[in-house]
Amino acid sequence: MRGSFKNLLVIVAVALLLLAACKAAAPANQPAAAATTAGSASTSAAAGTVGPCGDKTKLSKSVSFYNWGDYIDPDILKQFKTDCGVDVVYDTFSSNEDLLAKLQGGATGYDLIVPSDYMVTTMINLKMLKPLDFSNIPNMANLDKDFLNKPFDPGNKYSVPYLWGVAGIGYDADKVATPPTSLASLFDPAQAKQYAGKISLLDDERETIGAALKYLGYSINSTNPDELEKAKQVILAVKPDILTFDSDTFADTIVSGETVLGHGWNGNFASAIADNPDRHIKFVVPKEGLTRYIDNLVIPATAPNPYTAEVLINYLHIPENAAKISVATHYSTPNEAAFKLLPEDLTNNPIAYPPKEMWANSEYITNVGDATQIYDRIWTEIKAQ
Repeated sequence: MRGSFKNLLVIVAVALLLLAACKAAAPANQPAAAATTAGSASTSAAAGTVGPCGDKTKLSKSVSFYNWGDYIDPDILKQFKTDCGVDVVYDTFSSNEDLLAKLQGGATGYDLIVPSDYMVTTMINLKMLKPLDFSNIPNMANLDKDFLNKPFDPGNKYSVPYLWGVAGIGYDADKVATPPTSLASLFDPAQAKQYAGKISLLDDERETIGAALKYLGYSINSTNPDELEKAKQVILAVKPDILTFDSDTFADTIVSGETVLGHGWNGNFASAIADNPDRHIKFVVPKEGLTRYIDNLVIPATAPNPYTAEVLINYLHIPENAAKISVATHYSTPNEAAFKLLPEDLTNNPIAYPPKEMWANSEYITNVGDATQIYDRIWTEIKAQ
């Protein structure tokens, strides 16, 4: 979902720090449900496999990786090519629904994709995912147990957590007179009118309809048709004041001055703030709460190169690599061993690593079953009007 690349000097400095970090021996490989404590493996070689590239004789020449925009440190993909001899063909999407539609539309060439929690459940139910062979992913042991064995994939049979974050509101403190603390800043017509044409909402049906539900005091996962209809009317009431529905550049448009308020994900705003220290850009999770999410590495059932995809998953969770991804994106890593390598200015940043009290009222989006059709219809109607 979700971040933007960091200042080159910062990346270089942190890279040097990470390269200087001591590498401890890794614990034995274990499946996700059993990985209850994070180890400090720095390569899969330390865990007893053939090295960070697994068995090179089994690797494909290339692997296709479909991810959210600006959600990786590109140098890691180049290093994977250098270390393992595998080209990474990298493509991006803007929402879980876009990802699902692409796969349902017949795209069968992807080896590794990154759906959020609820979409993992949807894809499991549709038999779209391949069970993982954890003997090829020993760095799973580095993950914090709090991110494992979640209801969307009990036992992590299909998924490995990649990054996590929260949704909230970013704003230009020089242009917004009263700091927003409530979703009323987006959805109360009188308040939205103050910044008419200067507001963006996520181009994501579950996030934006969910935000309207939270504003009304309902669950972000409501399946009640009446509540969903009320949420639709809330969004339509302020739509004349919305400049754009945008899941890619919502933080950038605040930096450029096109917008002054934006509904979006924390890492993008953390990046914008870090890259523009002269601008007074702020981020808040409204008092009603919004969403908390875990994005996951999974392999489509149609993947042509599943072994290479598992090796790439393992490579991304080498602690030094996972730390670099967090630095590059300003999103939070679930890799406990990687967290210990991060600079304090990142781990102490409450936007990049939001404390629990910030998102106490937020919810994970869950699979809503047949009610998905209601969300789809409502979203189509919102976008059409």
